[in-house]
Amino acid sequence: MLCQIDRLRRRVDEIDDTIIDALARRFAYVDQLSAYKRLHNLPLRDDDRERDLLARLERSAVARGLDRGFISGLFRNVLAGSRKRQVEQMAGPRVEDQAPAAVRSVTPVRRNGRDAARSRDRDEDPCQLVSRHAAGTDTAFPVGDVMIGTDTIVIAGPCAVESREQIMECARAVREAGGSVLRGGCYKPRTSPYSFQGLGSRGLELLREAGDALDLPVITEVMDPRDVEEVSCLADILQIGARSMQNFPLLREVGQSRRPVMLKRGAGATITEWLGAAEYILRAGNDRVVLCERGIRTFETTTRNTFDPGVIPAVRERTHLPVMVDPSHAAGFARWVGPVAMAALAAGAQGIMVEIHPDPAQALSDGKQSLSLDEFHDLMTRVRALLPGLSPDRVMV
Repeated sequence: MLCQIDRLRRRVDEIDDTIIDALARRFAYVDQLSAYKRLHNLPLRDDDRERDLLARLERSAVARGLDRGFISGLFRNVLAGSRKRQVEQMAGPRVEDQAPAAVRSVTPVRRNGRDAARSRDRDEDPCQLVSRHAAGTDTAFPVGDVMIGTDTIVIAGPCAVESREQIMECARAVREAGGSVLRGGCYKPRTSPYSFQGLGSRGLELLREAGDALDLPVITEVMDPRDVEEVSCLADILQIGARSMQNFPLLREVGQSRRPVMLKRGAGATITEWLGAAEYILRAGNDRVVLCERGIRTFETTTRNTFDPGVIPAVRERTHLPVMVDPSHAAGFARWVGPVAMAALAAGAQGIMVEIHPDPAQALSDGKQSLSLDEFHDLMTRVRALLPGLSPDRVMV
């Protein structure tokens, strides 16, 4: 019982930290707004916007079972603090050089007799919040007792939760080998409607049970916006699969869930499209996002997908979000998963997600690319050899 209380308290502490981080980000945008207002002689206060904002937040609070008056009072204080910051900013000297860099980069030009902003247009730049320039430091956030973004994370587990015995055996293997997070598919997107679709809610309960038994955070995929609330109650991390990367209603919903989100790259997505999908999540209010590369579809058919390790430094150069790799879906065959995983870590990936199974030949999905438990243990030994600074008990720097 004490372990359960401690786990719940850690969750509460994580949420408190998230609230503080969100307020800090909100006030940073308030500072940018005040700079724009100073630059363009705009009024400080917009009563209509504040009224609409409070009404929307009150409706959202009621829908989530929260007290309308409490939320209204809370955000009235937030708005008051925002106005105070803007007053202080507006009171300063009206010098363009004191505006943020993003403001100074906007160059007014004349188009058809009207002034227009030539750069940083929202339609031209879909990656404002995920851009490295939007944050002073790399994003890092805790999940359980690991820190995604600073620790080297190893996520492992079966493609699909099949039974209590199967997921418990995988969880023990992940814990004993030093893995960080337990994965397991409960709602499975399959190419054929006749393939195994997962155990659904029952699988989610078994995954949570196994995670609690071995003190491991758990991650699972969510496919439908209507399932986000249910999955968020039991999963520590929500996974958006490659097929759902541009399911924009789903991205918005997980953005409002406040659970950390792993966003996989779509099979035919460019890096910009991938980052644009992440932007939807951040714009909805959730900045605890980790990107997961798993290769893209090309004319090559030897491997399941075509994985380019050069993507990792390229993406990390553009965004402050953590970047991980799924070598199982990249390779498609178990014998190649290890080399791809090592290449990803050597290229700067901040973690890997690997599919494992007690008996891959009998797996109900993705058996060909799943490592046996012994093979997973051997991979972890190689990972530690590559990254000698790792803890012998947990794979984290």
